[in-house]
Amino acid sequence: MAYDGNVKVGGAPAVRELAGLTLTKVSVGRMDNNAYLLRCRETGEQVLIDAADDAGTLIDLLGGAPLARVVTTHRHGDHWQALAEVVRRTGAATAAHVDDAPGIKVPTTEPLHDGDEIRVGSCVLTVTHLVGHTPGSVALCYDEPGGRPHLFTGDSLFPGGVGNTHGSRKDFTRLIDDVEHKLFDRLPDETWVYPGHGADTTLGAERPHLPEWRARGW
Repeated sequence: MAYDGNVKVGGAPAVRELAGLTLTKVSVGRMDNNAYLLRCRETGEQVLIDAADDAGTLIDLLGGAPLARVVTTHRHGDHWQALAEVVRRTGAATAAHVDDAPGIKVPTTEPLHDGDEIRVGSCVLTVTHLVGHTPGSVALCYDEPGGRPHLFTGDSLFPGGVGNTHGSRKDFTRLIDDVEHKLFDRLPDETWVYPGHGADTTLGAERPHLPEWRARGW
């Protein structure tokens, strides 16, 4: 079945074969959080993005193979409820941005900064720091050889808008500025977006709506 990015809690994962990576998306927990397992097709090394909930489901995705690290996109608890259990059972390293790491109740062993690279075997994820939803939110980009960029945005960018800034105009302005200048200005329309909740999208589908988002203020 072709990958469409549509998953639901308790349902089957969605699997996508990319050049260099196998991507598995699953929805877990009462807030329908997305978790993404990336496996290098050359080396078999695996990295999990957001151990959001339901450690058993996430561990099952590993297929008995080791997990190198878990990257937490931001400090909100619904994105790391299963982190302690996953780390306990796998021995995986933990990565999060330095500004959000203190708010995650599992020690961060690999603090992240804007522009850092995360290895997944022979593949590379580039870290982009996005301020507004939280002080230390990150997006992770895999530039697929011969294909398109693949962007994991946590709760900073969704179909239809940027993440929740809880009524703060200052935080909204900072977030939409970061999203526009660090993501939309740097990446092409075909960039595939994998958010922290819900369906996937592309930058091309969302780009025409940036002025509308700014005008409405959320």
